[in-house]
Amino acid sequence: MPRADTSVRHLLARGDFRRLLVTRLLAQSGDGVLQAALAGTVLFNPQRAADPVAVAAAFAVLLLPYSVVGPFAGVWLDRWSRRQVLVRANLLRAGLVAVVAALVLAGDAGVPFYAAGLAVFAVTRFLLSALSAGLPHTTDPESLVPANALATTSGAVATVAGGLVALGLLQLAPPGDAAYAAVALSAALPWLASAAVAAGFPTSSLGPDSGAGPAPVTAREVLRGLVAGARHVAAHPPAAAALAAIGAHRLCYGLLTLLTLLLYRNTLTEGAGPLFPGGLVGLGQVLAAGSAGTLLAAAVTPAAVRRLGTRGWVLLLLVAGGVLQLALVLTFAPPGMVASGLVLGVVAQGVKICVDATLQRCVDDDFRGRVFSVYDTLVNVTFVAALVAGAFLLPASGRSVPALVVVAGVYLLTAAGYARVTRTHRERDGGAGPAAAR
Repeated sequence: MPRADTSVRHLLARGDFRRLLVTRLLAQSGDGVLQAALAGTVLFNPQRAADPVAVAAAFAVLLLPYSVVGPFAGVWLDRWSRRQVLVRANLLRAGLVAVVAALVLAGDAGVPFYAAGLAVFAVTRFLLSALSAGLPHTTDPESLVPANALATTSGAVATVAGGLVALGLLQLAPPGDAAYAAVALSAALPWLASAAVAAGFPTSSLGPDSGAGPAPVTAREVLRGLVAGARHVAAHPPAAAALAAIGAHRLCYGLLTLLTLLLYRNTLTEGAGPLFPGGLVGLGQVLAAGSAGTLLAAAVTPAAVRRLGTRGWVLLLLVAGGVLQLALVLTFAPPGMVASGLVLGVVAQGVKICVDATLQRCVDDDFRGRVFSVYDTLVNVTFVAALVAGAFLLPASGRSVPALVVVAGVYLLTAAGYARVTRTHRERDGGAGPAAAR
């Protein structure tokens, strides 16, 4: 049989895929604008987040409450028109960001400010789950891996681009709360454009397949839906293994994120020559290397999956993550940290692409919203859990050999567990070569 065409050109030939991709790019570029504005007022203010506990607390306040809302959102995504979710979520975010901007302008850094930020981020995660749950309706099953590679990676790049635009605007404006408030408010523009693009979909085109219906409104109904979703995942071992793998990776990612932040804040204040600066510029270099790794993963993952299969590629990424992170970060020097950022970007995005495709392939459409919202919740909870643990275990300098050994051990143990669970449940990946069937 002829192999299905899974090229980028083939994907972009579909009008519905292009529309969903543009919806994502506009939505996530606005995310980058808002994140940069809030980073200037919260996380990178030298008068705030000066110790690891404060940094972990800031992330926890912004991410954990969504983990309570996420399971409810998942049930709703399986009952509501996902096209309507994309339109209304973007409109809601545009309204909420006006409140955030007003609080920034007023210099409010208390409970109202965090509550408004929480509301925006909660709707954002809801929207991203809807994008992932609706993607299989815009492509064929054989194209899920390259479709996810293109969609999620270009979305991540759009977030970075939005952040860079916001930072450029902040450099041009006089410093102060008014500048941060104006930049935060400008995030509403791409969100409104995203809503307009999503409105071009027919109401039922993104699912759920069973048709939109009234969402459950009681905690008991939501819990019943979540139990059904958990049973559905448990009945599909590749999906359960994929969620476990991404959860373990996020634990490592969170610990390495805090370690890197502490190193550049308190230890690597001076660089290793002009090519590898220290301080905030050096930290930006690590983030840029991570973005390059994200792009590299998007470029190589479809070909790697065709050669090795999803299972083989995920195993290779997990093992490489464990070995290379230990080897590169152990020097605690800027060149090694930049190389580590590149590797971590490849591992993070490569695993995410494969996990997204696995869930989209294995999970029935009527359960997909619940599963992707739980997936989002898992990503947030494990990341924050690692930050909180690291806040109490890592030294202020960021230099910790035991932490690196733990990261390497978690990656390698996860690889072993993933290999065992998936050994007898190998996926039939679209376009996977002979290696996937061995």
